[in-house]
Amino acid sequence: MSEPESRLVVGFDLDMTLIDTAPGFRDVLRALGDELGVEFPVEEMTARLGPPLDLLLEPYLPAEEIPAAGDRFRALYPDHAIHSVPAFAGAHEALAAVRRHGGRVIVVTGKYAANAQLHVDHIGFEIDHLEGWVWGVGKADVLRREGASIYVGDHVHDVEGALAADVLSVSVLTGGCTREELLDAGTHVVLDDLGQFPAWLDRHLGGLRPA
Repeated sequence: MSEPESRLVVGFDLDMTLIDTAPGFRDVLRALGDELGVEFPVEEMTARLGPPLDLLLEPYLPAEEIPAAGDRFRALYPDHAIHSVPAFAGAHEALAAVRRHGGRVIVVTGKYAANAQLHVDHIGFEIDHLEGWVWGVGKADVLRREGASIYVGDHVHDVEGALAADVLSVSVLTGGCTREELLDAGTHVVLDDLGQFPAWLDRHLGGLRPA
């Protein structure tokens, strides 16, 4: 039986929206650099997480080496980046707020799906669907397919995906983008962090609760 069209569906980005990926990402980059004999500027590369890995590696590796380096990064990831990565304060409560309104929770992320699922399982997020390896406007297809009306992210490219899907863009300031950058990109709402999301959602939906 299909879901009612009117049911609330809220999409969330993963990295730097629900989880603080930076510690784990740094550790994987260091391990990859050790294997390749490359000293990556780790702090600089993790200051504004969001773009796909290939774009982050592009300035530091020959083009022909990037695909294999990306594969190796993803292989190293489970051993270096799952247990060190916490949920942001308010993340569980944000997901629970959607549930209180009878909604579905989906995670739409640029991260390799298998590694994203490891984070979800380790942290204990209760979600209905996870879609990985989609970035920027590419997220729009997933948001439309899943019937989302809200997408929550931290990066200007999350805003692009929401706007391309014609859904409400909610941005949090836990990533590398500033309020001004997010507003310039066209986001509809900026919150300091996910701790503010439940109250915002209540206001957005008129404080209604399912019967």
